[in-house]
Amino acid sequence: MRMPQYQQVVMRILYSHRTQSADGQQIHIHELTDVLRERGHEIVMACPGGGSPAQTEPLDANKNPGVRNWLPAPIYEAAEYAYSLPAYWRLARLCAATKPDVLYERYNLFFHAGAWLRRRTGMPLILEVNAPLADERAQHGNLFWKHFARRSETAIWRAADMVLPISNALADRVRAAGVPDRKIEVIPNGVSEPFLAVHDPNKIRSRYGLKGKIILGFSGFVRDWHGVDRAIRFLAVQNRRDVHLMIVGDGPARGALETLAADLGVADQLAITGVVQREEMPDHIAAFDIALQPAVVEYASPLKLFEYMAQGKAIVAPNKGNIREIVRDGEDALLFSTEDAGAFDKVLTVLIDDAALRARLGAEARESLLRQNLTWSGNAVRIETIAEKLNGQRT
Repeated sequence: MRMPQYQQVVMRILYSHRTQSADGQQIHIHELTDVLRERGHEIVMACPGGGSPAQTEPLDANKNPGVRNWLPAPIYEAAEYAYSLPAYWRLARLCAATKPDVLYERYNLFFHAGAWLRRRTGMPLILEVNAPLADERAQHGNLFWKHFARRSETAIWRAADMVLPISNALADRVRAAGVPDRKIEVIPNGVSEPFLAVHDPNKIRSRYGLKGKIILGFSGFVRDWHGVDRAIRFLAVQNRRDVHLMIVGDGPARGALETLAADLGVADQLAITGVVQREEMPDHIAAFDIALQPAVVEYASPLKLFEYMAQGKAIVAPNKGNIREIVRDGEDALLFSTEDAGAFDKVLTVLIDDAALRARLGAEARESLLRQNLTWSGNAVRIETIAEKLNGQRT
């Protein structure tokens, strides 16, 4: 299904990032830049490795983290900040050589290259913010220079002409850092066109021997905080042999989940695909009966949620503010209270027993996504409008 076309202003966009992860961050970068290119814009990439579109890496949940695991935290964080200097030189050279209309940067902690270029040249800076990384890293115990990190983050956010947080919950944090409302526009994640096409659920069901089963599905890189263990415990308590859990992905939590399933006697009701590349993801999500978002951080805009919606799946997710920005309880998803230990199981039981409800919720979810244009194409239009306005103010 092709999304509506929009009038566009062709621009040259200097796109800066420091991301080397082969996970959802890479997906976001490439989905957005690919759509902007399709719309006629020239994207000049400034990033590790040069950033040619042809250099997109295969997704890998267990990619080597590099020096982070063996350098002491204070030295690693100092190196992160120091990296801003060569990154700035690269940006400055590209800016001089290509004369871009706007600088678009994906925020990263201690990464000041874009802010420095903005201050020196007046180049309009659009800053995409996906997480409050100073707080996030401090919370997970891998941040040494906490005060400096928060000052760094605040300085980068305030330097931008427009900040694009991915949720209203995250926008509140940006606002609290001193960025005025007029410089904040929330742009959530989205979904690409292949997810909007109809995909045969039986292709993947047959591959994993799951025909005739009720499939609970989770997609993405599996980490402890995703809460997928809840679904395994649910299988053990319910003792429903016709219900299976399919995890489409891989990640550091995989071993623990397989061990838990074996310990609880439901290993034969668990299928883990391993890493699935983007072109195969719609086929896999099409196989789900119930799509799971068992847990979420309060400021996230989960990629999987939009992909579930595009494929018309009945969604189970936490009743959190950032989730309610996207779906509505009882209308296009069932949301469970995180305060009630049994709420997740109750919601799953309702959906397992009611195929008509699953169909209604899935259809409403897809319609809601299309109505709101929660797609990468829609995001590209929003960013075009912002860039055009900033470029006009500059001239």
